Amino acid sequence: MITHFNQIPIHYSIRGKGPCIVLLHGFLLSSSIWDELAPKLSKKNKVIIIDLPGHGKSGCMAEIHSMELMAEVINFILEKNNIGQASFIGHSMGGYISLAFTEKYESKVSALILLNSTTEKDSPEKKINRDRFIKIIKYNQEVFVKMAILALFPADKKKEFQHHIDKFTEEAKYLKVDGIIAAIKGMKNRKDRTSVLTSFKGNKFMISGIKDPIIPFSSSRKIANKSHSKLLKVNTGHMSINENINEIVKIMRFIDFL
Repeated sequence: MITHFNQIPIHYSIRGKGPCIVLLHGFLLSSSIWDELAPKLSKKNKVIIIDLPGHGKSGCMAEIHSMELMAEVINFILEKNNIGQASFIGHSMGGYISLAFTEKYESKVSALILLNSTTEKDSPEKKINRDRFIKIIKYNQEVFVKMAILALFPADKKKEFQHHIDKFTEEAKYLKVDGIIAAIKGMKNRKDRTSVLTSFKGNKFMISGIKDPIIPFSSSRKIANKSHSKLLKVNTGHMSINENINEIVKIMRFIDFL
């Protein structure tokens, strides 16, 4: 379904009944990354799956899609559907947004799961790379999309997950340049929210791929220890939800979502 936030279309879907779980995808991706997990979760939960601004079927809202702005969009959807509290599973950029939502609306968060994500802000080197990415996108979006999607998967597993790479690349090539750049700027400018995860009193988990080329496992372990979060490791890269759905399902049972 489509709703409008400040007159901008935001696409989302709701399935199932029970406690609410919000699923937030990562950069350049869409709600389709949850295609295997969502039907399982919806057997005992109300699952909300959102195309984040500038992604999927949702429009671009601003020059910069800050994590705070996207958290406001999530809250708007929850209020529109009379949902007072939800658990969040945020993949990569979706995790950054989940943390921003928790900081602003903590009473509405019952559980927080960071999937291949981090609480830390961009390093100076990563900020420089973000600026380089923007230049590449303006010059050749197709080249950037292919490069970025490939980088999500471990180098030695690209052939095994070629069907996912092709699918995500095909979807991402239809995204508007302005929306991609707005998300990059939002991620580049985001603040460190380790303290948000540390102070959160609900159930909190970090799911980390031991071969993740984007969010190193060693970094996830450090953050989990510092924030007193449960660290759950999987034998995957950055796309744990697609690389090893069976292991993710086991984790969802452990968390008691299934």
